[in-house]
Order: sequence, then structure tokens, then C-alpha cells
Amino acid sequence: MMMSSIACDASDATPGADKTLLRRTLLATRKSISAACRQDWDAELGRRVIAWATLWGAAHPDSTLGVYWPIRGESDLRTAYAELAARGMRLALPVVVDNDSPLRFVSWNPGEAMVKDGFGVAIPASDVAATPQALLIPCVGFNQHRIRLGYGGGFYDRTLAPSALLRPQTIGIAYACGLAEFDGAAHDVALDAIITETVTL
Repeated sequence: MMMSSIACDASDATPGADKTLLRRTLLATRKSISAACRQDWDAELGRRVIAWATLWGAAHPDSTLGVYWPIRGESDLRTAYAELAARGMRLALPVVVDNDSPLRFVSWNPGEAMVKDGFGVAIPASDVAATPQALLIPCVGFNQHRIRLGYGGGFYDRTLAPSALLRPQTIGIAYACGLAEFDGAAHDVALDAIITETVTL
């Protein structure tokens, strides 16, 4: 059976025509953002993420922050990652194991060699396992209750399942235009915070 990608739309984890339509609408909206606007928003998001991560890192020394490699119009925070790494913060990127498993994380430093997985998503070539104590999680959409709408594959849902030991702190990353009204599913767990270019929930 072919393995899903973290970037592929699916409906198994978030069933219902309403969410499928909402996901498509939000992705189309994100795709329509102009290059100049995206650059400005990413810069502001980067400043906000650095400010949050600086405080978090001071309270959690020697911890690892799980980040993400931008795909499908997600906010590009790689400049912020480089700044955080230069300040000594340990970073890690997610890797898809298979359809039914949580994500695994591997250590990463900006500038290190990358390879592409079977779906064209960049992952570190080093493959050194890491355990992040906090995660920056990209959102297709989100609601006022800090429930995230993703691509529907359930990878982050499994990673953050209530039964998971030592659940990391979760910070959603989204553009403010991703705010939408939708009901969370039974398996949904609210993120600890969501950072956009205009507000932090």
C-alpha cells in the first residue's frame, strides 16, 4: 500500500464534506497570497516566533524545538530558524514513518545537507533521532479554540495523541486568514498557542 505524505490531502482523520471543502478553500486562499505580502507576513511571523522561542528556550535550556520545512504555501520561517540556531537552540524536523505511525523527528541545523523523501519533502540527510520538547506546527486553518485543521492525514494527531508520553508543547503557525469556524473532532486536542502575523491565540 502506498504511504501517504504529510503534505497530501486526505479525509480519514477529519471526516466530513464540510472540512474537506473548508480545507480546499483555505488552501486556495493561502495560494493566492501575493509574493510581497507573503514576504512581509513571513518576516513578522518570524519575529514573533523568535520572541516566543527566546522566552521558551530560557525556561527550557538544552531543549529541542521541532520545526517544519515549508510546503504548499506554508509560512516560510527558515530565516527565523537560522537565527534561533545561531543563538544555540537545538532544532529538529519531522519525518513520516508510515501511514499509521506518529511522526519521528531528526536533528537539524540550517545549512546542513538535505534529501527529499518519496514525496519530495525535504528532510535532513543525517537522520539523527531527536525528541523535541516543543513543536511549531503548520496549520491549513484554525479556530478560536486553537483547534488545528491540517491536510487530513492525521500525522500530527497521532504524534500528539493524549496517550503519548511527554507530550511536547504545541505552537500552531498560520496566516491570520486561516482563521475559520469549524467543529473539532473527538480526537482533536487544542494547541497550546497559535502564532499568526497579527495575533497570538
